[in-house]
Amino acid sequence: MPSIASEKSKGTDVKARALSNVQMELLKLYSTDLESDDLMELRTILANHFAQKAMNGADTVWNQKDMSADTMETWLNEHESKICS
Repeated sequence: MPSIASEKSKGTDVKARALSNVQMELLKLYSTDLESDDLMELRTILANHFAQKAMNGADTVWNQKDMSADTMETWLNEHESKICS
């Protein structure tokens, strides 16, 4: 894994740290000067990707725990009763 070299800056030793595979890919991308619209599209793609992963994870837990719409309704009612009391 590539790393950032250690530097001495104003008497402080800055330790080297490895770059992740995502950081390396993004550095490659940063060398490209994207138009504003393309940059916004990339941000949207990344946001959608991670949102979908979160939803898939939640769906997995939901299914493993055999939850249903009734479960959610019960939780909502419990929450409302705590707020009102």
